[in-house]
Amino acid sequence: MTSQVMASPLPCPTMAAMDTITLTGGASRAVAPHFGEHLREWRQRRRMSQLDLAQEADISTRHLSFVETGRSAPSREMVLRLAERLDVPLRERNALLVAAGFAPMYRERPLDDPALAAARRAVDLILKSHEPYPALAVDRHWNLVAANAMIPHLMEGADASLLAPPVNVLRLSLHPKGLAPRIVNIVQWRTHIFERLRQQVHATGDGTLAALLAELRSYPVPEGASEAKLEGELVGVAMPFQFRGASGVLSFISTTTVFGTPVDVTLQELALETFFPADDFTLQALRALAAQGPR
Repeated sequence: MTSQVMASPLPCPTMAAMDTITLTGGASRAVAPHFGEHLREWRQRRRMSQLDLAQEADISTRHLSFVETGRSAPSREMVLRLAERLDVPLRERNALLVAAGFAPMYRERPLDDPALAAARRAVDLILKSHEPYPALAVDRHWNLVAANAMIPHLMEGADASLLAPPVNVLRLSLHPKGLAPRIVNIVQWRTHIFERLRQQVHATGDGTLAALLAELRSYPVPEGASEAKLEGELVGVAMPFQFRGASGVLSFISTTTVFGTPVDVTLQELALETFFPADDFTLQALRALAAQGPR
């Protein structure tokens, strides 16, 4: 797994909607009329010219142009090579394969599938071993998948409607009936979340994430929160998450952990958010909460 300090699919055309392109030698294969458009969208999203991508994929610019316009049908190997060079997520690589007339390559299993047992044990181990600090796992849309015993302590006081499964942790954090009124640096934290989510939308082209970002932006800033923007030098080494608990203000820094070499869609889209105390007061407060036992 890989740690980083602080993952909507493209349309998948059905075979019925595909045209048949005749290849050299008389063979034919069903190819979606929009495959080239999908490829061009990903190339432009990565801000690459046809020349850039052609050089990365070791093909001619002319051939790439023909693929994007539908005049040439790519092989399965070519689809995968282009997707790899464009760093296309596994879910969208499947969509490109289907659009080009091939079967999907990457499986998507639920996390409780026996095939993912080792991965699930790794997730549970990380979450449990992180106690007495909070840690949780989320899917590609920031829905809660798993959490350790410390997370319920932070969710206290949120409206029941926001705690009904599936719990979206970003909605829970920024909703006025959620945790937003208890986040001390809510203005800065909102800005941080918006930018992180914007980057995810740009990287994945996920329409659901784009809709979530628009929804979060529509939430009002809690009454009394400072609207001042950050200016000058930032103190510390990372943007803190400052949360008002029963014992006082808890200050955290966070890391994101993802699987480093996934070949399953679910695993690639799974992220573990782990929080660490940013000061001694928070450290002691978390130890005291852990001593109280699970909520």
